Amino acid sequence: MRIQTFSILAGSEACNARCPFCISKMTPPLGVPLQEPAVNWRNFRVACRLAVRCGTTTAMLTGKGEPTLFPDQITKYLRALAEFPFPIIELQSNGILLIEQADTYAGHLRDWYDLGLTTIAISITHYLPEANRQIYLPHRAAYIDLPALIHRLHEIGLSVRLAGVLAHGFIDSGPRLRELIAFAHEHQVEQLTVRPVNQPASSRSHQAHDWASEHHLRPDQLDDIRSFLTHNGTLLMTLVHGARVYDVDGQNVCLTDSLTIDAQTDDLRQLIFFPDGHLRYDWQHPGAILL
Repeated sequence: MRIQTFSILAGSEACNARCPFCISKMTPPLGVPLQEPAVNWRNFRVACRLAVRCGTTTAMLTGKGEPTLFPDQITKYLRALAEFPFPIIELQSNGILLIEQADTYAGHLRDWYDLGLTTIAISITHYLPEANRQIYLPHRAAYIDLPALIHRLHEIGLSVRLAGVLAHGFIDSGPRLRELIAFAHEHQVEQLTVRPVNQPASSRSHQAHDWASEHHLRPDQLDDIRSFLTHNGTLLMTLVHGARVYDVDGQNVCLTDSLTIDAQTDDLRQLIFFPDGHLRYDWQHPGAILL
C-alpha cells in the first residue's frame, strides 16, 4: 500500500470564511466539533508511523474549518511531527488571519518555519480580488491583499501554493486559466494547483450542494482547460491518482480533482488523521476507516 499525502485535521469545524461550496458543510462531521478538540496523541503517532512505512513524504495540516484559528494546536502538531521523517510539511489555509493579523501571526509563522513547515497552500477561486471576495468574504466589502500575503510568506522562507477551485463563472476556460497562471508567475508562486468544484454523492447542506452543482464545469469547459495545458505546457509528471503536473511558461501547474478513493487499488490518495484518534482515507464515507 502506498499513501500519497498524510492529512492531519487541525482546529475544528469553525471557519472565518463563508465559501458557498464548503466541503465541511457537505460531508459528515466524523467527530470534529466546533470548539478546539483534544488530540489523541497516541493514535497520532501510530498514524505517523503508518504513513512513513507506506512511503509518504508529505504531511498536510488541513481542517474541516480554518486551521489558523487555532495556532497553538498547529504548533503542537508540528512539534509532534518532528519525530518523523516527513521532508515536506504543508498548511492549508484561506490566508485571512495570516495577513489581516499579520503582526500577531508573524511570530507563529516563524516558529512554524523553524519547526519544519515548508509550504502554505492558500485557497482561492480567482486572480481578481472581487471574485475571491464573492466566494470567501461575501459579507465584507473587500478581499484580503493576496499579493501582500504571498510576499510576506516568501520573506519568512515559506513556499506558496495557490489551491484554486475551478467553477463556472470564475476560472472556467483556458484563457481564464492563462490569466491565473500569469498572476501566479508574477508573484513568484512556487506551485499552482487547480481542481473543479465538486460535491459528494450525499450532502449535509443542500445549499452548498446546489451551489457546487450549479457551478460545476461543463465537459466542454474542462476539455478546454485540459487542451490549454496540453498545448501550452510541458507535462512533467502524472501522479498515482491521475493528477497531471505541467510547466507553463515556467509556472508549475497541477490539474487534479477531488477524488479521494479508487476502489481498484489499495494505493491511498490520503491518510486522514482526525483529532479523536480515528484514521480514515475518505472524507464522506464513514466506512473508509483504518483505526
